[in-house]
Amino acid sequence: MDEREEARSLVERARSDGVLLLSLQFTDIIGNIKSVTIPLRHLESALVEGVWFDGSSVEGFSRVCESDMLLKPDPKTYRVMSWLPVERRIARIICDLYRPDGEPFEGDPRYVLRQQVERARKMGFIYNTGSELEFFLFKTENGPALKPIPFDVGGYFDSSQGDEAARVRREMMFALEAMGMDVEMAHHEVAAGQHEINIRFADALTSADNNITLKYTVKAVAQQNGVYATFMPKPIFGINGSGMHTHQSLSDLEGRNLFYGPDDPYGLSPLAYHFIAGQLAHARALAAVIAPTVNSYKRLVPGYEAPVYICWGQINRSALIRIPRCSPGQEGKTRAEFRAPDPSCNPYLALAVMLAAGLDGIERKLEPPPPIEENVYEFTPEELQEYDVETLPSDLREALEALRQDPVVLEALGKHIGPWFLRAKEREWREYSIQVTEWELERYLGVL
Repeated sequence: MDEREEARSLVERARSDGVLLLSLQFTDIIGNIKSVTIPLRHLESALVEGVWFDGSSVEGFSRVCESDMLLKPDPKTYRVMSWLPVERRIARIICDLYRPDGEPFEGDPRYVLRQQVERARKMGFIYNTGSELEFFLFKTENGPALKPIPFDVGGYFDSSQGDEAARVRREMMFALEAMGMDVEMAHHEVAAGQHEINIRFADALTSADNNITLKYTVKAVAQQNGVYATFMPKPIFGINGSGMHTHQSLSDLEGRNLFYGPDDPYGLSPLAYHFIAGQLAHARALAAVIAPTVNSYKRLVPGYEAPVYICWGQINRSALIRIPRCSPGQEGKTRAEFRAPDPSCNPYLALAVMLAAGLDGIERKLEPPPPIEENVYEFTPEELQEYDVETLPSDLREALEALRQDPVVLEALGKHIGPWFLRAKEREWREYSIQVTEWELERYLGVL
């Protein structure tokens, strides 16, 4: 089927679905969803010819003097927005970005991930990932200002069929399933008002698309139910923050899991060990991309099930990388869970740099340090030194400095996104560092 025939086939599918409008979506470098909307009658030309838009209006994309850019919809990402009324049905299509000369735009986060995925494919690998996205549901009865008041008081895996939070979470699951996503599990998380939805693993590009889809679907369904959802990593002091634990594996081009090693006590292959070692070696630089906000580092503190120390293990949830157990006969599910990412990241960039770090470990045949199965949070400084355990950056400034000094991670971001990301995040840090916070007022105002 040629491009024109494929376009006409999708138009017929959209017409039979009752779709009236198409939302053509992409993300900016930070990970915010952007879109233009077209009527159904323009879908065929959009698929074949693309849609021009002003790239200079999107921060980090291009200058005014080189503003013309082209959206090319990816037909595989067509999904009907199931939560909208049937009589006003809208579908979305995720787009790739191109320059006027027809070349891919280097500042497109989806393109950055495509580049690393293609690099892995040339090495004989398919990168598979599945993320566990955590979020909070907050009440909206506080006027126009957003206040983090939890929608419920449940705890980890709490279940009440009549509970309003459980009902909203089920509606989110129905909406995601209706959009063609394979929801593996949804449940209440540890903190009051905190929830988690897991989507089945897929190739990295599909997985990143799914993460973007999940975030805006969760927000839309929450809004319809009179609450608001936030993927902010640490909205409330003193309770658990929200992570985006990401399960990873490499398969060969026929789909066989290459992380499985039948004779290893952890069930891992030499390839898996090299991959893990690469991510551990680049962990401090990765932090800037997978935990990219000032607030991210309020989550990455001891005592709240978030990783702080650069180590790995199997039963150890304080480790940066955990190897989940697989039942006999389930060796195809062998994987490494990377626990540092949070849902404020751009998933395309996060998966791109995580893959680049793992591939670097494979190319250099790096070996990880011995596993640690104790609770690293309880280690003394002497024990940390004995085990040679480093820590993740303590704040965004430290993470950006680590990124600046890591050519592997910077190269994965590309010549366009790498420098822009550093500038934008350094500006964010400077703005934050001069703020006068409520904590400072309470601590000092009345005593100094």
